[in-house]
Amino acid sequence: MSKFDRYLLSQLLALFGFFSLVLVAVYWVNRAVGLFDQLIGDGQTALVFVEFSLLTLPNVIRLVLPVSAFAACLYAVNRLMQDSELVVMQATGFSAFRLARPVLFFGICVFAMQMALTNFLVPRSQARLTARSAEISENVTARFLNEGRFMHPAAGVTLYIREISQLGELNDIFLADDRNPRERVTYTARQALIVRGEEGPRLVMLDGMAQNLAQDGSARLSVTRFSDFTLDMAGIVGAKATRLRSLREVSTPDLLMAGPDLQAETGESRAKLLEEGHGRIATSLLGVAAPLLGFAALMLGGYSRFGLWRQIGLAVLLIILLQLVNTAGSGAALRSEIRWPLVYAAPILGIVLATVMLWYAGRPRCIRAAQAEAGPQTGSVA
Repeated sequence: MSKFDRYLLSQLLALFGFFSLVLVAVYWVNRAVGLFDQLIGDGQTALVFVEFSLLTLPNVIRLVLPVSAFAACLYAVNRLMQDSELVVMQATGFSAFRLARPVLFFGICVFAMQMALTNFLVPRSQARLTARSAEISENVTARFLNEGRFMHPAAGVTLYIREISQLGELNDIFLADDRNPRERVTYTARQALIVRGEEGPRLVMLDGMAQNLAQDGSARLSVTRFSDFTLDMAGIVGAKATRLRSLREVSTPDLLMAGPDLQAETGESRAKLLEEGHGRIATSLLGVAAPLLGFAALMLGGYSRFGLWRQIGLAVLLIILLQLVNTAGSGAALRSEIRWPLVYAAPILGIVLATVMLWYAGRPRCIRAAQAEAGPQTGSVA
């Protein structure tokens, strides 16, 4: 790269880092307030809050990078125009396309960061966040149990624990389940433990008895003694037995394949899987289109003491249009699995508009130069 390319690229990267830091901080504080209330309200420590905050950061950064790139480009180019630096470069013969080269390099850097975030960091952080949320949910289930009093964790369920040891052992437990109108099941055990299962927390009762009382008019009572018995706690204390896999946890290659196994695992249609997979790439491409679009819009104006506010307003309107196209394309892709190419409509449109505006920004200068050359020739002929 030439000295000018390195200079403009350094300006863009510095401002990009500043705007990214500000936007991430604003967005993260908004998310952190609700996260703090939820975790601290459940009795979690500050370390858990910090862990959850760090796991949510990659997704937050992914959302703000295109906006930060666009804002950095507008600010940098407007300042260079006010200082007449770009005007001088144009006077030396640099075309609008030549001036846009460092902006293209900058967009490629943003694109690389977006690809790394959307395809690697965000899926892994979301998978880890989901696993930790499941663990904390089970810990909340365990803390829900209190000793020495009757509890009703769910409608039709009565639970009593005489004592809870420091090791988490439940001594002398009584559990009555009246959720089935045809029978009532009562469990008693000398000791019980809450263990983690593959599909949720389980209650393991030791040395106890299960009494089944039919309530269909016969009043028949059956008693079963057991040395150990495992009871699934899903539905008893609000725990979920099964959980569908979130699309944010799935890798991009698996989303692009969109096989039937993944559809069953996530509970989503093939169109949704394809839209999510291609949407990650399209969002990364917006990191190239957004700064190019902002730069091209500002190049339509020349030097002015009053600034380039009209061109800045045009750039903002164009980026809003780009977002509307992106939303419409994603919505169309969700309705049919063969419409996934529409996801790329927004970045392609942004690059095309930027190219047209750069061509238009350089065209008047070419016409004036041609007229200036034609003038002396005409005079000599006369």
